[in-house]
Amino acid sequence: MSDILGPSQVRVPGTATTKDDAIREAGQILVDAGAVTPAYVDAMFERERSVSTYMGNYLAIPHGTNESKDTIRRSALSVVRYDSPIDWDGNEVRFAVGVAGVEGGHLEILNKIAIVFSDEDEVQKLIAAASAEEVYALLHAVNDE
Repeated sequence: MSDILGPSQVRVPGTATTKDDAIREAGQILVDAGAVTPAYVDAMFERERSVSTYMGNYLAIPHGTNESKDTIRRSALSVVRYDSPIDWDGNEVRFAVGVAGVEGGHLEILNKIAIVFSDEDEVQKLIAAASAEEVYALLHAVNDE
């Protein structure tokens, strides 16, 4: 099994300035990594229309719908950090973490991300990281079994 998060799947800073662009950016990284087909990005928007993926602590976790599982090739994450907060339905988001999980694998991935982002000290380290490499180093534990 390949790593869920590779260095090429971390972008600092992101280029998006709107929620829709942030979803598109996080989704395109998953497409570029070969984890999902472009149709998965459409499913990410579908999910967002039904329920906000804002999680608190500057984090949004855009992901596809249950019906989009056939567009997922392998479990993966994308991580995009924004220098300026993005308005996510009235909440400030600095991190868009795209998630794709094979056979329910997204739940375990979401749990690992939630643990990191529930710790405000860890979130501050991620905000302060000077590069994508530093953000990757802080989050690479999501690859641990």
